[in-house]
Amino acid sequence: MGWSESRARGLTLKNFVGRDFLPRGSGIVTRRPLILQLIFSKTEYAEFLHCKSKKFTDFDEVRQEIEAETDRVTGTNKGISPVPINLRVYSPHVLNLTLIDLPGITKVPVGDQPPDIEYQIKDMILQFISRESSLILAVTPANMDLANSDALKLAKEVDPQGLRTIGVITKLDLMDEGTDARDVLENKLLPLRRGYIGVVNRSQKDIEGKKDIRAALAAERKFFLSHPAYRHMADRMGTPHLQKTLNQQLTNHIRESLPALRSKLQSQLLSLEKEVEEYKNFRPDDPTRKTKALLQMVQQFGVDFEKRIEGSGDQVDTLELSGGARINRIFHERFPFELVKMEFDEKDLRREISYAIKNIHGVRTGLFTPDMAFEAIVKKQIVKLKEPSLKCVDLVVSELATVIKKCAEKLSSYPRLREETERIVTTYIREREGRTKDQILLLIDIEQSYINTNHEDFIGFANCYYTEQLVTGAQQRSTQLNKKRAIPNQGEILVIRRGWLTINNISLMKGGSKEYWFVLTAESLSWYKDEEEKEKKYMLPLDNLKIRDVEKGFMSNKHVFAIFNTEQRNVYKDLRQIELACDSQEDVDSWKASFLRAGVYPEKDQAENEDGAQENTFSMDPQLERQVETIRNLVDSYVAIINKSIRDLMPKTIMHLMINSTKAFIHHELLAYLYSAADQGSLMEESGRPGAAARRHAAHVPRAQGGPQHHRRHQHQHRVHARAPARRRHLAADCQHSQPYPTACFPPCTLEKSRGPPCPLLPLLPPSRPPGTPPTPLPFPASTHAVPCGFSHPMPGACSRCFCCHHEVPEAGGL
Repeated sequence: MGWSESRARGLTLKNFVGRDFLPRGSGIVTRRPLILQLIFSKTEYAEFLHCKSKKFTDFDEVRQEIEAETDRVTGTNKGISPVPINLRVYSPHVLNLTLIDLPGITKVPVGDQPPDIEYQIKDMILQFISRESSLILAVTPANMDLANSDALKLAKEVDPQGLRTIGVITKLDLMDEGTDARDVLENKLLPLRRGYIGVVNRSQKDIEGKKDIRAALAAERKFFLSHPAYRHMADRMGTPHLQKTLNQQLTNHIRESLPALRSKLQSQLLSLEKEVEEYKNFRPDDPTRKTKALLQMVQQFGVDFEKRIEGSGDQVDTLELSGGARINRIFHERFPFELVKMEFDEKDLRREISYAIKNIHGVRTGLFTPDMAFEAIVKKQIVKLKEPSLKCVDLVVSELATVIKKCAEKLSSYPRLREETERIVTTYIREREGRTKDQILLLIDIEQSYINTNHEDFIGFANCYYTEQLVTGAQQRSTQLNKKRAIPNQGEILVIRRGWLTINNISLMKGGSKEYWFVLTAESLSWYKDEEEKEKKYMLPLDNLKIRDVEKGFMSNKHVFAIFNTEQRNVYKDLRQIELACDSQEDVDSWKASFLRAGVYPEKDQAENEDGAQENTFSMDPQLERQVETIRNLVDSYVAIINKSIRDLMPKTIMHLMINSTKAFIHHELLAYLYSAADQGSLMEESGRPGAAARRHAAHVPRAQGGPQHHRRHQHQHRVHARAPARRRHLAADCQHSQPYPTACFPPCTLEKSRGPPCPLLPLLPPSRPPGTPPTPLPFPASTHAVPCGFSHPMPGACSRCFCCHHEVPEAGGL
């Protein structure tokens, strides 16, 4: 809202209350949100939340208090703050209503305002008007073009359909002669569901002349009744009608919002009850409560991890794939796609085969096709499987890391526990990643070590000549593959995938980008107007098609890939390629995998061949060409066997060595690793409670020890500890004493002389015992001290109780 709009808004609020209570001035006056509660009452007074016991009957004092409270937070040099001022006004002249007055948008910073003042104010306004339970009062002067209204622009951002917005048109009396705002007030120009209401506020001359607000309201009523453009709607104009409308519409809006609010509260209540049920067996005074809580949370972490991997019927994510479903997509869509991306180029492969045959024959002219050429080419193709296989492992590791983070969200109340849990499990996954990759490389090396030409699926030399007659090139093989994918019933074609895609590269002259319903079969790609598949727009045969990646546009949030014809023909109308856009990269990968099933492969990425002339002039004699084609068919058959084997073994290897192993680690070993990583007290330190343990310590110090003075001395002794040379810091589990310990056994405190007087119970202690021997019973009752005594005494190394004080402390941590 511009400055003029802010002033109009302020005058409208004053008319609501019937009092001149808002600050006045030039520039930005409203620098903090003002939450104004109007309450009908027989007596008239105001109250501020920050002045609870004081009633203001003089509204000049109310204005002064608003200014003073604003300056207390923002300073006196035009600073702003999102912290609201709460004002409650009781009056017989108001209806029950709650209004929030927000700062107007400032274009240029002044005074102490930051350079991004415009964006800060905009964010503050959006924070309030984004709430679905609120109504938006968009105040716009009549002498401003409605299309340039900042108030309506912001309202449209959060309420695009205009369901919560009420338009208020001010300064109707200041419009140029011969013009009026009739079309706006009749809701014809920029329609809002709740319409527009016109008001006439006091002018600056009226304010300086201290014109009474009630007299201003009477003048406003007279203006609407006498104006020829507004006379017919006078009963629906003016501040009193605006007040009644707001009261009524707010009541109706609250009534409409109540069912959804009730449902939300019930859902939150059930969630809280469920959480309370989990902790019903934990008593605050139970010394083992932290151990129980830690054990339960680690067990729940394991259960959540298993549910996300294996799938579960409760708390199913309906917005996107997650956990096990994403890993399944990696196994069966992304990995096969990566395998096909490394498909060999026909020309390069034939040239390699011909060179291999010639090099094996040497100076002789061979009469028979050498099987050594076949073996050399196959081994070279098998090596290419390593890159996509290792990439598959990387994708699964990335997904497991995401699952771990999501499972650890329930530990957010204990930041240290969450951090350590994520670190330990992620480290374990990284270790298993190395073993998994080694095993996969071993599988590929095993396939490379022995070429099994007796495999039942291998065509062999005897069949390759027959295959050569059926398939003489890559083009025929692709066509044959598509034909094999058809269902035996000739009347039906296998539908591989259906879904919405956007054709992204249609020019604006022809309508721009459009979304269609696409149907991919084994023979064609068709698109329709909608999912009913009645109005077909086009059908594209899959012959000679390939797919390629397209860079994402600068201002686009879509992910794009393209389909093109390898023979440089137009694919659709005058387009050499069709750019298809999806909402996410996952959808792109999924569509690419579907095209692979239909026999449409990705474009092979390769640099220009430096020996282009040699490639173009490359030719073979007929005998060599037959030998090359024979080897080519044999390689094709055997590589298909290897791919099938790797595609089957990859998910099994990753599941066994990584995923199942991680599940077992979380269930059986995670707790032990957590105990070895940090003491239980620091792991179970709750977030948002700094110094909680110290405050409880001070509150429970017995008076016999000197109360607060003793506590200050105790803090000083801990500061001495912090300054001591740190050889090996040891933190006794529940004692809150941090001190250098040479070992983890039972020596006296090395800082005993510097920490003040000895503990009065020290003479009663049994003598020091060697490590490993059972402790001697204490000669005094366990309840001698309830809190740390603060005196110098021997400290146990691995015990959970202070040896001389024999106390329990709710929270642990070094001071």
